[in-house]
Amino acid sequence: MTRARGLPVHVVGAGLAGLAAALTLSRAGRAVVLHEASPGAGGRARALPDGGDNGTHALIGANPAALALLDEIGARADWIEPEPEALPVYDLVAARLHHVALAPRLWRRPDRRPPGLGAAAFLALLRAALPGRHITVAQAFDRHPELLRGFVEPLTLAALNTPVEEAGLRRLGAVLRRLWRPEACRLYVARRGLGPDLVEPALALLRRRGVEIRPGHRLRGLEREGHRLTHLRFGAARMPIAPEQRVVLAVPPWEAVRLLPGLRVPERHAPILNLHFQHASGAGPRFLGLLGGLSQWVLVRPGGVAVTVSAATAALLRDAEAKAPAIWWELREAALAAGLPGPWPEAPPPWRIVKEHRATPLHEPDQPPPPPPHPAENLMLAGDWMEPVLPATIEAAVRSGQRAGRWALAA
Repeated sequence: MTRARGLPVHVVGAGLAGLAAALTLSRAGRAVVLHEASPGAGGRARALPDGGDNGTHALIGANPAALALLDEIGARADWIEPEPEALPVYDLVAARLHHVALAPRLWRRPDRRPPGLGAAAFLALLRAALPGRHITVAQAFDRHPELLRGFVEPLTLAALNTPVEEAGLRRLGAVLRRLWRPEACRLYVARRGLGPDLVEPALALLRRRGVEIRPGHRLRGLEREGHRLTHLRFGAARMPIAPEQRVVLAVPPWEAVRLLPGLRVPERHAPILNLHFQHASGAGPRFLGLLGGLSQWVLVRPGGVAVTVSAATAALLRDAEAKAPAIWWELREAALAAGLPGPWPEAPPPWRIVKEHRATPLHEPDQPPPPPPHPAENLMLAGDWMEPVLPATIEAAVRSGQRAGRWALAA
């Protein structure tokens, strides 16, 4: 354990933004106290009490901040490429499996191109990457329905968690601009899961650096005098904040506005539905895409299969139990078409449902910018929703947390 210096920086929230802030501070030798309201860390990208993930989480090479964090905590080797050649995508309507390369340089091969990628559609992709266009994704690709359905819509759902009819092109354009970089389109998933391959090694490194971690420690209120934060209230306890101390508030928007009434935060959110089926095929990790069904992504690990429905409708969330057999049928058909080791029985195995009702903000064209990051001179906001350019993703959360950590170091 290292001996940290100075009065501690208080980081409130042990989601990915809070973890990134605490790592940035502790790397520089600063004392840190990390407060988390729930019993465990990870926030909306967390491991569940039984060790499984709450959903299907992936990174790409265009996520340098998140990949650098994995390097720092010693977990980079545990994030592997499940589909190094191209992503298998099964079209349930056409009953056809095809492979799509995520990297544009590989689209020279006809068998790796997205469906509908002709010259005009390629130009539409290039135009979509330009900044400043305040239209929906569907409007940008209305003349290229095949490319929209087979490539742009799955990418939009994965990155923005917003239907293409509502998704703002500006946020998707920020993603597209990053996909042209070398190695940017390599897809990575955790070999075992978020717990052992992200959250646990991050917490272990923070403890080795002397960070005090307080789970089950919910911040109840903030006290200010003028432009400065003076106290943090945890239950009946009032924790004084010295003039030279700094606080990072890395909480979801609804928690931020509870603590700071009047703060401008996203008001509309999009849910994600995840189903986890018991399945001991021994295969994986493998990652498949689905078109034309209820779900979009299938992650196969040796002990189970996770299926993700991005931008899930309220009706689907209500009827998730009733829809589970149909979702199993979809993933089973895709797995058989892709030649994944079985067995893949017709009857669905036991499943578990995980619902994230407010998984991300709804990324609309007129989505307001995040609020000013300093509601008090010694307080900084962090979180995926505070990223001004990228959509709310793991990368956005890590970038925001690192930015807050650097601010606290410089102050």
